[in-house]
Amino acid sequence: MKFRKILLHTRFREMAYNSLKAVLELKKAGLEEIVLTHIIPTDEVGFVPYGGFMKEEAERHREKARAQFEDWQPAIEAAGVRSKIRVEVGAVVPKILAIAEEEDVQLIVAGRKKRTLLEMVYVGSHILDLLRRSPLPVLMGKYMVQFEVDGEKMTRINDHIFERPMLATDWSAPSEKALDALLALKGVAKKALVTHVLCDKITKGLDADGLKTLEKESRQRLDAYCRKLEDGGLPAESHLSFGHAAREIINMAREYSASMIVMGRTGKDWFEEYWLGGVSHKVAESSELPVMLIP
Repeated sequence: MKFRKILLHTRFREMAYNSLKAVLELKKAGLEEIVLTHIIPTDEVGFVPYGGFMKEEAERHREKARAQFEDWQPAIEAAGVRSKIRVEVGAVVPKILAIAEEEDVQLIVAGRKKRTLLEMVYVGSHILDLLRRSPLPVLMGKYMVQFEVDGEKMTRINDHIFERPMLATDWSAPSEKALDALLALKGVAKKALVTHVLCDKITKGLDADGLKTLEKESRQRLDAYCRKLEDGGLPAESHLSFGHAAREIINMAREYSASMIVMGRTGKDWFEEYWLGGVSHKVAESSELPVMLIP
């Protein structure tokens, strides 16, 4: 897996340009081209009662987006990366996925909008829909994040996001692919962290011997992951934790100073995952760090 060509989708919200600069560090890992993408939602340029289409309004949106991208292009060129602009009207997620396929990219990068409690439970934002549906790896960028730890409000700036990636593995096939994604960051990553959580559902009912055996097996598998990374030229260290999976992943990322979280996209059946969210989606939503999900 190599991230030579990526699609960067933006709504030009605050810090969007900063997020672009953070992603440009992938040049050190072989990034060659960025497809700068902006999708104008149909409902912003359509007459709802009659299904009409405001062509002049759509063109105004297009020109504004193109002008903003053109302002970004000198910085991209200065980093030694090519760029291409795609501005289209339509349903956001299907359009992003269609452009990603047409452009043959290896990674989709999209920002995250702060959401309400109602949306967290019932609706699902564009980015979470993209995380669920994409056949490609998706990086949820979070440049500046306000969050709370033990009742204390904090602000985090995620600028050098690839320096210390943390893989949270559940031993699934997507987790194996996520290991390859870590290797694709060689050149920009200084060290990788490999973690696993023995969650409550797995350890419940085990006696002391059973728990000891499970812990030993888990540490051996973590060591095997680390050896693969180190054989590929990326230093790595492993950590094992116990408890609630999503919460422990976020806690380990903080404790061991991870710069981003990488996970395989796993979850429950479609209905439960859509409404409740699997572990990977809960981490993507709740962590203050950028999260890359691998299908």
